[in-house]
Amino acid sequence: MKVVDRPASCFGDRRSGAQIELVVIHYTAMESAEAALDRLCDGEFEVSAHYLVGRDGTVFRMVCEDKRAWHAGAGSWAGRGDVNSRSIGIELDNDGTSQFTEPLMVSLEVLLADILHRHGLPPRAVIGHSDMAPGRKSDPGRHFDWRRLSEKGLSVWPAHLSGGDFMRDAAAFGYPVDVGESAILSAFRQRFNPNASGCLSKDDEALMAGLARGFPAEIA
Repeated sequence: MKVVDRPASCFGDRRSGAQIELVVIHYTAMESAEAALDRLCDGEFEVSAHYLVGRDGTVFRMVCEDKRAWHAGAGSWAGRGDVNSRSIGIELDNDGTSQFTEPLMVSLEVLLADILHRHGLPPRAVIGHSDMAPGRKSDPGRHFDWRRLSEKGLSVWPAHLSGGDFMRDAAAFGYPVDVGESAILSAFRQRFNPNASGCLSKDDEALMAGLARGFPAEIA
């Protein structure tokens, strides 16, 4: 996999003792990879990520993995905050309303496989920005193909299991349930039930139960 270096200026050291536990997927919500790189590499905006994958499949490295990029912001996963210190951030060149291109997805799959292998991470370590910051963030959104990643062992997909408790199971999977049911339901549906709408359904409960029982987080 060819990686093009485009160094960013906004990064720092990871918190002492922090280990890489997560990979957080974002979208840029901008018109092009070049526009996104200009923003992510400019210190004025105080944001960065480790990688950006362009629509044509080009992978750009902005921050070395041993450093703490400024991509996740406020939020938590599995009961722990400072997600930046314990994650690798990947931005995807997508405007937030379009389908993700095939070259982008292929390059992302290669990049994720490499990251998970080198850091000894399980598929459940790959999450969306909206997962760790529900109610505040919506990327990578309903157009992102999480099922495709799961089929390649690069993320997870739930079975339908009966007898679930939506919020209890959400907490067991890793969601920060203190933000409330509405925000959790929205984030969950964006990733696992994108065609659903309206109130919490039995289908939502069954899928969340499948996540909690199949892929429980190590809660702090």
